[in-house]
Amino acid sequence: MTDKSQRNESLARLHEILKPGDTVYTVLRHVSASGMTRHISVIAGECNDITWYVMHALGERRSDKTGGLVIGGCGMDMGFHVVYNLGRTMWPDGTPEPHGRRNGEPDSDGGYALKHRWL
Repeated sequence: MTDKSQRNESLARLHEILKPGDTVYTVLRHVSASGMTRHISVIAGECNDITWYVMHALGERRSDKTGGLVIGGCGMDMGFHVVYNLGRTMWPDGTPEPHGRRNGEPDSDGGYALKHRWL
């Protein structure tokens, strides 16, 4: 498990790298035979691999084999799941300013502060 100082250090670094409205890219590295587990890497900006920071911020584990986050579950977009949880972790009380619109209203929910795209 991630200790508190590593988590705080990772969150501080992620706040330097990511701002509300930025796009975070995910890369599917592996899917288990059962389809219940995925290894997903996280990229920001110009090929900046932030998987290590995301791992500590979210308290997930990283695969020694693929280098991606080990994410359990299926039946939804698991890359979006990682990015949504990252946003909620970075801005648990919402962003200081609205970062976009959702359902026709200004949106400052941290979960939707980052945009997601698959690579």
